[in-house]
Amino acid sequence: MTSVFAHVTGSLFRHRPESDTTGKGRPPDGFDRRLLAPMMLGSVLNPVNSSIISVALVPIGAAFGAPPSRTAWLISALYLATAIGQPVVGRLIDLFGPRRLFLAGTAMTGLAGVVGMLAPNLWVLIGARVLLGFGTCAGYPAAMSLIRSEARRTGHDSPAGVLTALAVTTQTIAVVGPSLGGLLIGLGGWRTTLALNIPLALAGIALGLLRLPRTPPPDRADGERRLAGLDLPGMGFFAVMLVSLLVFLMEPGIGHLHLLAVVAVAAGAFTVRELRVDAPFIDLRVLGGNRPLLLTFGRALLAYVVTYAFLYGYTQWLEEGRGLSASQTGLAQLPLFGTAIIVSTLTGRRPEIRGKLLAGAAGQVAACALLLVLHSASPIWLIVAVALVVGVPQGLNSLALQNAVYHQADPARLASSAGLLRTFGYLGAIVASAANGAFFGQRAGTGGMHHLALFMLAVSTVFLLVTVADRTLGNIGSKRKAERR
Repeated sequence: MTSVFAHVTGSLFRHRPESDTTGKGRPPDGFDRRLLAPMMLGSVLNPVNSSIISVALVPIGAAFGAPPSRTAWLISALYLATAIGQPVVGRLIDLFGPRRLFLAGTAMTGLAGVVGMLAPNLWVLIGARVLLGFGTCAGYPAAMSLIRSEARRTGHDSPAGVLTALAVTTQTIAVVGPSLGGLLIGLGGWRTTLALNIPLALAGIALGLLRLPRTPPPDRADGERRLAGLDLPGMGFFAVMLVSLLVFLMEPGIGHLHLLAVVAVAAGAFTVRELRVDAPFIDLRVLGGNRPLLLTFGRALLAYVVTYAFLYGYTQWLEEGRGLSASQTGLAQLPLFGTAIIVSTLTGRRPEIRGKLLAGAAGQVAACALLLVLHSASPIWLIVAVALVVGVPQGLNSLALQNAVYHQADPARLASSAGLLRTFGYLGAIVASAANGAFFGQRAGTGGMHHLALFMLAVSTVFLLVTVADRTLGNIGSKRKAERR
């Protein structure tokens, strides 16, 4: 893991936002594979913290006397921070490159680990998760930006194996997270799941300082031009809109209807601002004219609602409804991990995206239907079967969505577009977290899990129908085949 951190940081920070520098030892006509390890490492900090908490929710609730409706904030807090932070940091990377952002984010991740490990109550722990969300924002947009910059440098599109490696790495960490979390909880309690960030952050900072070249500060005129491109008011409206929406989704009710008014006002102000400013935070004109990319973002929202509802809701049910321990629950998820990695590896180099998304959506429908047959005395073989079925769409969807954004986004805004993809995925996680709190209430019982499964089944069906209706996806694979000819 330490060597991976070294490669990630070292390569990421050789990037320049204004021009591509080849550097010594870089292959002149091929992708610099020394970048692979740095890109992968920077991208896994967020997924590991997203998934590892799933098996810690029950022991955290027991420690602080909090029901699932309250511990759900541990999930949503991280995703809210990341949903806001990913496109913001992505835009900063488009403008400045990743070096300072990576170092600041890594330090923030370590600080969040300390605060979380020592948290005296649930709300301090939720604050640590917010800090963690902001701290882990830079890796994925930076990796996508590097892939595009390498393509510009070499004059050739980056090999499919690069995107596959990135997707497989993030999937591996995300899916193995529950198993790792169960192991850590068995060794030292739930606080070890937060303490894990401390050595990772220290390694990242040390290796970043030792191996990453310094980026010369811009001159005054260039600095002012880049700062003008930040569109701070647009970022502020975007943040107010998401925060208000999250709070309403977490605790919907008549008493919180005013939050929807805040969402509407912030959305209107954001739209007006982005359409009028010369350097918008999110270029709505370009985005509005890019229907395939908008549909990809919509599919990401739907796909990740189901993914995260399974990750958190089903995992909680295994502990409270089925009676498994945290370590047993983590082990029960291992078949999902293996299936997802195998599927991603076998299909990653195939350029066709539509077929992957169709199979992924259909797999989610089948997995959600299978959840309806589970009960408090379900045999272990059936639990393993569910994990195997869920692993198929897990291995297909995130890879296909990532590849779609790479080919559909404006190259000059690829990092911010990659950040937006993660934002829509985290909005899906927020919706899933709200659904978990609503269906489970005080305890994650079988009845609540079945209601959650019906909700997931409806969402996955919409995902399938939207994918079937979208014929633009077939163009991506066709273009890649034509290029090879």
